[in-house]
Amino acid sequence: MFKIAVAGTGYVGLVAGVCFAEVGHQVTCVDIDENKVKLMKSGVSPIFEAGLEELMQKNYAVRRIDYTTDYKAAYKDADAIFIGVGTPEQPDGSANLSYIATVARQIAETIEKDCLVVVKSTVPVGTNDKVEQFIHDFLVHNVRVEVASNPEFLAQGSAVHDTLHAERIIIGTESKWAEEQLMKIYELFGLPIVSVNRRSAEMIKYASNDFLALKISYMNDIANLCELVGANIHDVAKGMSFDERIGSKFLNAGIGFGGSCFPKDTKALEYIARQHGYELRTVKAAIDVNNDQKTMLYKKASKRLITFNGLKVAILGLTFKPGTDDLREAASLDNVPLLLEQGADIFAYDPIGAANFAKVYPEGGNSKGRMTYVANIEDALRGANVCFIFTEWGEVKAVSPETYKNFMRTPLVYDGRNIYRVEEMRKAGVEYHSIGRESARREDIKESKNLELQTSRS
Repeated sequence: MFKIAVAGTGYVGLVAGVCFAEVGHQVTCVDIDENKVKLMKSGVSPIFEAGLEELMQKNYAVRRIDYTTDYKAAYKDADAIFIGVGTPEQPDGSANLSYIATVARQIAETIEKDCLVVVKSTVPVGTNDKVEQFIHDFLVHNVRVEVASNPEFLAQGSAVHDTLHAERIIIGTESKWAEEQLMKIYELFGLPIVSVNRRSAEMIKYASNDFLALKISYMNDIANLCELVGANIHDVAKGMSFDERIGSKFLNAGIGFGGSCFPKDTKALEYIARQHGYELRTVKAAIDVNNDQKTMLYKKASKRLITFNGLKVAILGLTFKPGTDDLREAASLDNVPLLLEQGADIFAYDPIGAANFAKVYPEGGNSKGRMTYVANIEDALRGANVCFIFTEWGEVKAVSPETYKNFMRTPLVYDGRNIYRVEEMRKAGVEYHSIGRESARREDIKESKNLELQTSRS
């Protein structure tokens, strides 16, 4: 058992800390927000993440985890300190490392015994070399301290499972001592460990995330071409998935990727390349495709409608993906201001993310349009002229095609997640537009109804 301190209680830090406690380590999570610490001590998670609160309460009850704002007490005699603070994107695409620097200095001025400092935050290649030097520059006591890289690969919505059942643990160290310490910490997880040097570990994180982002943008690019040539992206993806070299994951076309990782990490790696005089053309293309993809449905609807002014617009899903209340880089954030500027009367539904979205776009008059948040899907659809689907929540996927027909004034649906089969929507009498597939157009529905009528009469 190791005595571990974790700096930062966001997605990375809190999930890591709780999972370390779950396997048997003694953990103290550090945050500067006193209210947040009180909340966590009461067993309430500040983030929405499946299974997290249960493990917080379980391990707090047996005193394997605690939360504090007193970093000096947490750091001074820790065997290892994991840094999981944010590295937000700056305007030029680079990562803001100020939070990392603050924690590094606190560690240097506080630790009183040999300590391994482990950076879990996503940082540019070479950052951990600087962190180690920074700590040595401000070190107060004569102790051994080394820095290791241990990037996380969790997905929001399944972060606890992804940590406890990871496909691999990546550790980057520069000495046998640091490697052995980190190996022992993770021994209790019983997972495969890939040990490399620090810079390779840092690059593995970026290379992995950016590869997945490339895959998503590639499929969205192909989906847009499918619409033009009459192919079906669902069928194309299915055919591709049988190829073991390609695999079946991240082949779903839609309105682009969001969240805290892919957008930030693609821009950061592209920035790193530029700083070294190299152009990452593939990653740059993925960024460009994703930026355009987010408003693809809005552009389609704008061509179909004269204006959104005075129309009731239903929005189903506000978060960037289901299973989280995170709005970072969500497609809704690109589309809602466009709709409001056009004078749309928006009725938005999200089972988890509405409260967070309301902090950005409060209920009531916004710009020229109006924002209303509803507790159920039917209220969003009732009397609506058009509906946009931005997040594939289970509650949204459960809505039948007939519901759109029965509740909407004009059953006109723009689906950014390809939830429905085109033929099902056509049969239900819903004008339906998605990504990379044919549309169920108004004239098709009329023709289908006339054919059904003729068949029944004969």
